[in-house]
Amino acid sequence: MLTDTSFAERHYRISELAALWHAGRETLRVIFMQEPGVVRIRMGRKKSHCTYLIPASVAERVHRRLSS
Repeated sequence: MLTDTSFAERHYRISELAALWHAGRETLRVIFMQEPGVVRIRMGRKKSHCTYLIPASVAERVHRRLSS
């Protein structure tokens, strides 16, 4: 029986969170780059071609940490 349902929760892209939080995409990319729980999909050979999928719980945790 699966107890971890993080795979089914809402995942945000960097651009979506940037629009919601009124912050720069590059700033959020740096913040979420090494954050545990973020799904990083590498597109091609260059490191700069990555898509970050951020679970709602991780976004909430980071937002709480930055707000305090």
